Amino acid sequence: MPQKLTTAGSSRRSLLGGISDTNLLMSITMIVFVLMYGFAVFGLGEGFLKAQTFFNMLNANAALIILACGMTLVMITGGIDISLGGMAALISMSSAVYLDMHSGSVVGAIMISLGIGLAFGLIQGFLVAYLDIQPFIVTLAGMFFARGMTTIVNTDPFNVQNEAFVKLKETRIIIPGLGSVNRRGQYIDAYIEIGVVIALVIVAALFIFLKWTKTGRSFYAVGGNKQSALMLGINVKRTTFLAYLMCGILGGIGGFVYFMHVGSGSASHASGAEMNAIASSIIGGTMLTGGVGNIIGTLFGVLSLALIQNIVSSVGLDQAWWTGITNASMLCIFLVVQSIIIARRKKANLSAAKPADAKGVKT
Repeated sequence: MPQKLTTAGSSRRSLLGGISDTNLLMSITMIVFVLMYGFAVFGLGEGFLKAQTFFNMLNANAALIILACGMTLVMITGGIDISLGGMAALISMSSAVYLDMHSGSVVGAIMISLGIGLAFGLIQGFLVAYLDIQPFIVTLAGMFFARGMTTIVNTDPFNVQNEAFVKLKETRIIIPGLGSVNRRGQYIDAYIEIGVVIALVIVAALFIFLKWTKTGRSFYAVGGNKQSALMLGINVKRTTFLAYLMCGILGGIGGFVYFMHVGSGSASHASGAEMNAIASSIIGGTMLTGGVGNIIGTLFGVLSLALIQNIVSSVGLDQAWWTGITNASMLCIFLVVQSIIIARRKKANLSAAKPADAKGVKT
């Protein structure tokens, strides 16, 4: 009796002109970002017209972009990682102590950062993929461990004075032709920090990885339906482990980029970064249920949160809770949109299954 097998990839196809749910959600995020930026330009003054305003959003959130990319990878496979913020704090403090108190080198600090990220990725990935422990519990333990280890490494916050690191931190990449004239009539070059270049390279690399490699496509298959992925010959455990391993490595890179931006070690660093990474991924079109997500969307999710913060500050609402309220409102809107798409996808799958079942009953 012939039966129709629906793959994880086909279940992600949208009814709207054949556009996939991943691309649909990403498009919505990009449109919302453009509309918000247009509102900021025409409603809040010419400050948003300056290229440096946009570059400042990238400079301040380069580390978050990298962390959110790692979060997107595990969320596409149906998991989550809430240890990223604690990992960034541990990396910052460990690197700061190594550089200042042990006369270390920048290369050594980078190795420490990558080593910490690799260790978290290996251990958490093994526990989630091969021991089948809930990812929330595993990464919650990882978050507590990272925060606790940060205070063990050093309790007092301090600024790094290592000359080589300070020089690296203060390095700026000039963007020609996009500068602006200040109130004194002086021309100020537009610039970005090194961390922005690292973040954008990672975004481009992961976009290619997810879209055009077999392993990247298997991430979507595992997140969409593990049983279907197994029937397609995908090693689900290995794919899940790889997602957490890559997330850990990206956490190590993001932690060092964060350290380069702040230039100090503190136990309170990157507080709430994991939640911002989750919010950015969701706003960017990554579904909590797995199987749907896009790295470009995640980039615009981070920028959307940064833009909201700038808009709220520009209208005079400097209190922190106003930013939280607007972020929560935007997150809820995108969750509602995702719920509608999930409901539509289930309805489409049921409609597609009925003719197949009817065909199978015929003799």
